Amino acid sequence: MRRLVVVSNRVAVPDDGQARAGGLAVALHEALQQNGGVWFGWSGRITPHSSNAPHILDSGPVTFATLDLSRKDHAEYYNGFANRSLWPVFHYRMDLADFNRQNYQGYLRVNTLFADQLRPLLREDDDIWVHDYHLIPLGEELRRLGLRQRMGFFLHTPFPAMEVLLVLPSAGRIIRSLCAYDVVGFQTSNDLRAFHDMITLELGGEVLSNGLVRAFGRTLKAEVFPIGIDVAPMVQSAENSPRLASTKRLRRNFKDIKLMIGVDRLDYSKGLPERFKAFERFLEKYPVWRGKVSFMQIAPASRADVPEYMQIRLQLEAEAGHINGRFAEFDWTPMHYLSSSFQRHTLAGFYRFSPVGVVTPLRDGMNLVAKEYVAAQNGDDPGVLVLSRFAGAARELGSALQVNPYDLEGVADVLLRALDMPIEERRDRWQDLMRAVRASSLDHWRDSFLKALREAPYSVET
Repeated sequence: MRRLVVVSNRVAVPDDGQARAGGLAVALHEALQQNGGVWFGWSGRITPHSSNAPHILDSGPVTFATLDLSRKDHAEYYNGFANRSLWPVFHYRMDLADFNRQNYQGYLRVNTLFADQLRPLLREDDDIWVHDYHLIPLGEELRRLGLRQRMGFFLHTPFPAMEVLLVLPSAGRIIRSLCAYDVVGFQTSNDLRAFHDMITLELGGEVLSNGLVRAFGRTLKAEVFPIGIDVAPMVQSAENSPRLASTKRLRRNFKDIKLMIGVDRLDYSKGLPERFKAFERFLEKYPVWRGKVSFMQIAPASRADVPEYMQIRLQLEAEAGHINGRFAEFDWTPMHYLSSSFQRHTLAGFYRFSPVGVVTPLRDGMNLVAKEYVAAQNGDDPGVLVLSRFAGAARELGSALQVNPYDLEGVADVLLRALDMPIEERRDRWQDLMRAVRASSLDHWRDSFLKALREAPYSVET
C-alpha cells in the first residue's frame, strides 16, 4: 500500500500517543495510521533560525516531521502574506489586505524551505496531500525539485471570484502554483467556478468536457469536496452532556431564559460585530423578548499579534458592553461574550441546550460549527439553525434559516422566527439538516479526496 504524506502549516504531533483533539486532526491521523506515512509541517515554535533539518518523531506507522521557523520567516510567511494578504482577499476583505512584497518573498521562501526539507523524506510511490492557503506554492516547489508523485491540494477557505482575486498582485502565480497539483479540492461549487474563471478567462487555460483542467502545460482534476464533521462523537457528546457539571450550571443559570448561541474563532470574517448589532436590533424591535432571551457568543482569540485581530476584539467588547448597558436589568443580562475556549464535549452541551444556533459569517469556506450545532440537537425537541448564505455550509444545509448577515433588520426578524417556530417545523427541518450532515461526514470528505488522488495519473503533462 502506498504511503500518505500530509503537509500542513501546523502538525498535530501526538501527546502521550494520542492525536490532539479536533476533528480534522483525528481524520488525517486515522488516514495516516491506515496507510502509514508522514505528517510534515511547522512545529509551532519560533527560534533564532529556521530549521535546517526536520525534527522527527516516529509513532507507530506514522512519522511526524516538523520545522521550527525564525521570527523573520514566521512574520513574513505566516503573519504577513498568508494572514494579511491571502486570508483577507480570500474572504473578500480587500480593505484589510496588505500587499507587502517582502512578505510575499518570505511566503515563497518558507514554501521553498518546506519543499527542500520534505524531499529527503519522500518515496517514489508516496501520495502527497497538501493543506490550505499557507502552502499553495509547495507543489510547484516540489515539481521544481523533480518530484513526480501524485500530489493533491485542499483549500479550506473560500476561493474568491476572479475580480476579487485579481486584486492580489501575485494572483497569476498563485493559480500557476495550484496547477502543479494533480487534484485540487474546493469546499463549494462557487469556489470551483471562480477557479475555472481564472483558468479560462484570465490565464488562457481550458476546462475540458470531463471536468479536467488544462493550463500551464499540465492537466489536473479540480473538484468539490465539502468538508464535514465526525458525526458520531458529537452526537454522543451531546447525549451525554446533561451529566456534565458545565451543562448543569448552564441550565441552572438560564433556567427561564431561551439561549441563542454563537461559537466562532475570533476573526473579522465571522461577522461578529454585525451579529451583535442584529441582536441589538432584535431587542429594539421585539421588546416582549427582553428578559426572556439571551445571546451567548464564544469567540476565543486567535492571531493576537495581527493588528486587525486586536481591533475586532476591542470592538466586540465595546459592542457587548453597549448592548448590556442599554438593555440589561438587575436580574437579566442580554449579551454574554466569552473569549475563553471550551472542550468539544462542553460545547456539545451548550449547543444542545440552546434553542437557536447563530452562524452568520460574512464569508466562510465551510463553517463546521453549523454542522456541529445540528448534530448536537435532541431530535424530539431540536433547536433552529440560523445560517449565513455566505457560509460554504449553506450549500448543503438548505433547511436552515438562511440570512444575509449584512441585513441587520432581516437577521433580527429571522431570530424572532427561530424563537417562534412550531415544534413540527423544527423537527422536519432538523431531520433534513441531519441527513445532510451525515452524508458529508469528515470520513466521507477524507476518503473521497484520497480516492480522487489515487485515481489521478502521475503528474499528467500536456
